[in-house]
Amino acid sequence: MPLVGYRVWWWNATGLESLNGEPWLPGRPIAAGCRRTILRANLGFAMDETHEPPHSDCTCGVYAAKNLVHLRQIGYERRGIHGEVYLWGTLVEHKLGWRVQFAYPKSLFLPPDSIPRRLSELDFRLNTLIAFGANIFMLADHENIRLWNKETGFDAAGVDYLIKSRKEFYIRRQRERTLKKGDRVAVFGRGIGVVEQIEGKEALVVLGKRNVMKIARKDIVLNQQYSRWECEARNTGESNAIQELSLI
Repeated sequence: MPLVGYRVWWWNATGLESLNGEPWLPGRPIAAGCRRTILRANLGFAMDETHEPPHSDCTCGVYAAKNLVHLRQIGYERRGIHGEVYLWGTLVEHKLGWRVQFAYPKSLFLPPDSIPRRLSELDFRLNTLIAFGANIFMLADHENIRLWNKETGFDAAGVDYLIKSRKEFYIRRQRERTLKKGDRVAVFGRGIGVVEQIEGKEALVVLGKRNVMKIARKDIVLNQQYSRWECEARNTGESNAIQELSLI
């Protein structure tokens, strides 16, 4: 029977990759190779040290931790998606993990920030994981919620949690995209102001201690790239101009 270890992967549009960029393919175990042996062959050195990975006197092999705690301690758990992995073939045991000859995903755990927000991308990306035939879980605050069961397909609890998390995301995004009291506004040519009050279609923005401006809300736009509110300073003779008021 294979052993079970723990690993971290990058998850992108092409599927799973090791942190060093090595792709993992559905239905095919990843097989260890020795980079040192390959390098020696490419450089024309005599192959007197040829060996099958993993070797006790080399660093070659597919790596896996013995438990999830170790991944957390070294910070790897936060670098991608993590999961359980089957290990078999030749194994070299270390204090905190193994180097092995063959490995294949057993189960995958997805943190909320790894889930694409666009439905088309989400569907495509999830299919790259489903193809492995592994159980898939969502990482909630205090529990793991099954999203995909390799025997029965999508799990109702996981789908409900996914829908709820997407709804909360869009509500949060809508709040972020709505100008409100306390928001900072970059008024070009004038400086950074703070929204003091929203009055219908206008906003009162305070710059410094005594400079107050009344600005049409439609002229204050959210710069998506820099995640900040911005406004062009206009002359008072123009329409929708910034009106400078005295601070009472």
